[in-house]
Order: sequence, then structure tokens, then C-alpha cells
Amino acid sequence: MIVSHQEVTALLNLIHEINEEKDSVVVVEGKRDSYALKCIGFSCKILEFHRFGGLTKFSDSVSGHKNIILLFDSDRKGRYLTRRVIEQLERRAKINLYYKKRLNQITGGKIRTIEEISQYEDALFGAII
Repeated sequence: MIVSHQEVTALLNLIHEINEEKDSVVVVEGKRDSYALKCIGFSCKILEFHRFGGLTKFSDSVSGHKNIILLFDSDRKGRYLTRRVIEQLERRAKINLYYKKRLNQITGGKIRTIEEISQYEDALFGAII
């Protein structure tokens, strides 16, 4: 995949912004998503939705966080989970979808699942060095 310098810079800025979020937690669908984010430099707290064993247990567990950053996939399942989580938590916590939208803008829609972000790993570390 060809990655522009502008994409790399914007993605580095996005990673930095998310890592700087206070009292926030990033929620992804599963362990591959979590691993991909850690590989590209995420250092904030990442929770995996599927480890909770259902929407009710998930909602009860994360409602104590002030800011929940959802980074579910852009496929049908991810959109469904996003909608359901918002319905469950909208009155109990702040749901942040800004970073998901921003990630889609930066990559021009090339990334449909969060685990695909690992394709940017070489370009990001090349930019850092």
C-alpha cells in the first residue's frame, strides 16, 4: 500500500492526540485490533469489547470511564456494535466517535477494520527515525 507523507503525519498526530486524552479509554472489537493499535504507538488504555462476554457486561464495566473512544470497524458488524453501545451508554458516559471519523478521513477510507492499521506500521516508524 502506498502511504503519503501527509497521511503519516496526520496519523502520528492522531495517535498523539488519543494518547493525551485524560480519563479516556479506547474500545476496539478484539485482540487483533488492540495489537494493531499498540504496534503503531498507542499507549493509552485499550479495552477489547469481546472480552466482556456481551453488551450488558461491557456497559456495566465501562460506564465508570468519563470518555469512551470507540474505534470499532467500519464493516456491518462494527456499525451495529457502535449503534448498540451508544444506545446503552449515551446517558452514562461520553461516547467519542471523533477519532474513528478522523481515522477514516486520514486514510481516505482505505482502512475498513482497525487491524488493517498495522499496514501503516513501517511508514510510521520510518517517519519517526
